[in-house]
Amino acid sequence: MDVILVTILAAGALSIIGIVVGLILLGIDRRISARMQARIGPPLRQPFIDLKKLLSKENIIPENAIPSLFNAAPIVALASSIVVLLYLPIGSMMPILGGYGDLILVMYLLAVPALAMVAGGFASGSPYATVGAQREMVSMIAYELPLASIVIAVAWLLYSSGIADPFALSSIVANPIWSLVGPIGMVGLFVLLLTFAWVSPAELSKIPFDTPEAETELAGGVLVEYSGKNLGLFTIAQGVKTLVMGGLAVAIFFPWNLSPLLGLAGYAALAVDAVFFFAKVILLMILSVTVIRTGLARFRITHVVTLFWVWFGVAGLFGLSLVILDSVLAGWF
Repeated sequence: MDVILVTILAAGALSIIGIVVGLILLGIDRRISARMQARIGPPLRQPFIDLKKLLSKENIIPENAIPSLFNAAPIVALASSIVVLLYLPIGSMMPILGGYGDLILVMYLLAVPALAMVAGGFASGSPYATVGAQREMVSMIAYELPLASIVIAVAWLLYSSGIADPFALSSIVANPIWSLVGPIGMVGLFVLLLTFAWVSPAELSKIPFDTPEAETELAGGVLVEYSGKNLGLFTIAQGVKTLVMGGLAVAIFFPWNLSPLLGLAGYAALAVDAVFFFAKVILLMILSVTVIRTGLARFRITHVVTLFWVWFGVAGLFGLSLVILDSVLAGWF
């Protein structure tokens, strides 16, 4: 009973931290993007201001909508984003739900917020939202191939190195993948890292992969009919998912902590490693989301499919092949 209570309290605390940090990430993204475009930009607290305003407004349900599904979509999107966060290691703190799932489950859970948006778009009864929902489904199908290649490559690497539970995030964090490969594998992992950097903005529906929303074409697309508290929940879910994508990149590619170098232990080690974790997430999100969306224009949906199924799909398979080749050569010699 005590274990269940501690788990519930830890999950609640991490959920609040995830929401706050997620909104801060959205503020940093907007601020840096504005600076890159020679604008002053909004303050870092702007997402909190926007959220406060949205939560104070009433929900407007379209006349042709399916109310139950329309209202449930933002709740499911937020809940699933928070659940994924509970499977990620935060610094030297192991995942709260780490014993009940692995990287395969995280991949499935990552798709739930997008599926919730699709369901909400179809349920709204708006033609703009319907087109946006269709584009969201096509985009999901497109970027799943390179993402799956990354997951398979990491699991293969751990399995070939004789590490138990190769799909478990705790195993990946405890055995940094860069230390398990030779020169060929290093090249393969670097290709996979670049591929993940391009998958991240697609997962978050950020420019140049924001075709499901496309304000200038679809007036907001899949979210065009959402307002008030429902839109506020989608905003929170977006912030938490931003943190999740950054945390997943850190767990797979950059799992190192500062506490062993500083000789810290106990709560001091947990605090330092958590701060270092969030710093890595911020840096990765700036490089893989902010820089890309500021420097590029929106792609057409056909271009998105071609990019992920052809170019990044091939890149992911190429990186996977190099990792496998490196493991085979290491076994021979």
